[in-house]
Amino acid sequence: MTPGAPAPKGSAPKGQRPARTTATRQKLFDASMALIGERGAANVTVDEIAAAAGVSKGTVYYNFGSKSELIAQLLRHGVDILKARLLGTAEDGTAGPKTTGPGTTRDPLLAMEAMIGQAMDFMAEYPSFARLWVSENWRTPSEWQGTFTVLRGELLAVIGQAVESVAKAYPVDESVSRGSLETAIFGACFVVGLDRQTYNPERTRDQSVAAIMAIMRGYVLKPAAPQE
Repeated sequence: MTPGAPAPKGSAPKGQRPARTTATRQKLFDASMALIGERGAANVTVDEIAAAAGVSKGTVYYNFGSKSELIAQLLRHGVDILKARLLGTAEDGTAGPKTTGPGTTRDPLLAMEAMIGQAMDFMAEYPSFARLWVSENWRTPSEWQGTFTVLRGELLAVIGQAVESVAKAYPVDESVSRGSLETAIFGACFVVGLDRQTYNPERTRDQSVAAIMAIMRGYVLKPAAPQE
């Protein structure tokens, strides 16, 4: 091709790989999470992931370039699923009954409770993702530290918005660090959800949600009724 000429229609720019289909990403995500949950990321090969997903090894490399990039993109895929569920809870009206009176809005504590419930459901559906997150997120150094930093920030931002809504509606303990509170809720979702799946399957979803909500309710000074 002549230097400076436009690339053929439909071709990907140099250094970028064609977009992966949602179906392929989901197959690779499910296969990878199952294998990683059994043996850990370091002990799973691309051959095994490809075979479990029903695609060729070449397809994996063509789309991702390396095992490291595959794991990074699968972490992104998992967080996108979780974020969509957390944000969708507030938007689809499942956050509980509205407070009474004209112009009032949905109780933000009930919205937070619904979001945590969605997080517990995600951990139950993808326990291997939670194991990967917990085992690698705080490893120093980690091969995916940069990826974790970005994804962690996105999830904390969603939690932060929910905490901010509570703080606007209720009197709260201002001595509590907002960042530490968000991190406590964030970490508890992963740890409590994973602990339930691994060690305490007899614990119900609602019991797990209530335990995490105790952190949030301790932040509220007068939980009887939100401020108007």
